[in-house]
Amino acid sequence: MNSSLIKKALFQCRSIYSTSKLKKLIHIKDDNDFHLKVLHSENPVIVNFHAEWCEPCHILTPKLTELLENMENVDLATVDVENYTELADTFEVKAVPAVVAIKNGLIVDKFIGLVDANMIENMINRLNKKK
Repeated sequence: MNSSLIKKALFQCRSIYSTSKLKKLIHIKDDNDFHLKVLHSENPVIVNFHAEWCEPCHILTPKLTELLENMENVDLATVDVENYTELADTFEVKAVPAVVAIKNGLIVDKFIGLVDANMIENMINRLNKKK
């Protein structure tokens, strides 16, 4: 078994375990999956562009999960930039972690790097506002 398959399997196992509380964590499989589950989602979606080698990502991802676990109307999607370079290029992700908030198929907010919980909460609150 090659190392990329092992990495992918470990990531999937870790994702299942770490998101047991989060009701709607979206795992992106390809561009079509992204379009269906994120751009055409009824709920606003926070997209977390991350990489396995990124130390700040290992801090931010659990924080996002924690802040969104009780939210029924905001979803969280994770995109590994190593596996989905086309999506990273499309969203001009040059550094990770990069977080993009999408509502009704449009980018409404974004940030790059490790930020404090207040900034993430403000993003979530803006997504929760009525159209």
